[in-house]
Amino acid sequence: MAMKKLVGQVTPEERSEIQTLFERRNGLNELAKILTAENADLYEKLVKDMGDTGSKFQGWWDRMAEKYQWESSENGNWEINFDTCEIYLVTA
Repeated sequence: MAMKKLVGQVTPEERSEIQTLFERRNGLNELAKILTAENADLYEKLVKDMGDTGSKFQGWWDRMAEKYQWESSENGNWEINFDTCEIYLVTA
């Protein structure tokens, strides 16, 4: 049973930044399911874009965690409620 604990909040601007990256990452993942390696140019671009987006996504969490000093856990991860801008620590 997973446990969720409220550990902080971000600004609406910060929320919009991660929401855009989240949606982009999901879109790229969906595209990756249907795109084949036969279309080499597009495939290379997709792989690069997925890498860039993943790095920016992780970078956002790293920056915000440092800025706000959120509680963390070895076996947990943070998640955001896009509606409320609240950050939760989720542990297994």
